[in-house]
Amino acid sequence: MNTAPLTRFCFVRHGETDWNRERRLQGQIDTPLNTTGLEQAQALSQALMALERRFDALYCSDLERTRQTAAPIGQATGLDLNLDPLLRERHYGHLQGLTYHEAGEILPEAYRRHRNRDPHEVPEGGESLHAFNVRILAFLDSAVAEHPGQSLLVVTHGGVLDMVYRIATGKPLTEPRDFPIPNAAFNWVIHHRGEWQLEKWADRGHLSGSLDELL
Repeated sequence: MNTAPLTRFCFVRHGETDWNRERRLQGQIDTPLNTTGLEQAQALSQALMALERRFDALYCSDLERTRQTAAPIGQATGLDLNLDPLLRERHYGHLQGLTYHEAGEILPEAYRRHRNRDPHEVPEGGESLHAFNVRILAFLDSAVAEHPGQSLLVVTHGGVLDMVYRIATGKPLTEPRDFPIPNAAFNWVIHHRGEWQLEKWADRGHLSGSLDELL
């Protein structure tokens, strides 16, 4: 009998920010939740308490919008908050702080390269898709090694969830995103026998509304 442990992850994108609403590239700029985002964080904590599943650990990006989202979850579940900079959003370099429209107007060539999704293209002062993907893989490998057979809750960013989806499905980094990543939704992924797979994605039944500013 193969007794390889199954490790389950519930990934949650942070609640809504004003910059999400404005379609502005946040990257690693430390922006807070707006009123809707704070309400979503409370809805998340209440929905988690209603689940039959229980979690063994809570991980979170160390940026403010994720910490604000995770705080009521930690209070509701009694789990300590493990802050990990590996879970930060991708660093978009000099595109950070611009709306998508502004980026196309002010830095058209850099924005064109950004949209082309060349994995090795490095935005000025930022991080390539390839380096970003390697960073997220490092977190996943470490979490699986430290928590075999356990259930983990991870509060992070849309770009991180983009990487997780591609790792779990084999979708290439070069292909445009055609799957949803709404604020404050549940995204379930499992690791078993050395393989990643999706269990359930973009579950937002606990929310009255949720934004995905790119779809």
